[in-house]
Amino acid sequence: MKGRKDIGEYKIRERLAPEYEIYQFGRPEFVDLENPSEEDRDLARKGLLFARECLKRRPHLLVLDELALACYVGLVSTEEVLKLLDEVPEGTDVVITGRYAPPELIDRADVVNMIVEVKYPRETYNRIGINW
Repeated sequence: MKGRKDIGEYKIRERLAPEYEIYQFGRPEFVDLENPSEEDRDLARKGLLFARECLKRRPHLLVLDELALACYVGLVSTEEVLKLLDEVPEGTDVVITGRYAPPELIDRADVVNMIVEVKYPRETYNRIGINW
């Protein structure tokens, strides 16, 4: 869902290396959540395949950012994600973020958190050129 380089989790990569790695598979533009493109689907599938390869290295933590939303809008199937979770090695924790997590992912999870937007500085983001 994210291919932009102007985000904090990307900017911090050099300071946290080699313990931290980030790989992005989305386009710089936002995904049209109501009508995702075939390119968006292809990139999401590539990201999921890459995650499967990462698990072979037995990381301590694998964060799959916005994967719940990718399932919700149909970029990847929930079944594919559940199969990926079946492959998680002992000692690896997986964090899946994103809104609208499918019930199957919620049921499978050990921990589920919901973040509620209370206040949102939309005008601040618009002023610096990020229009959501």
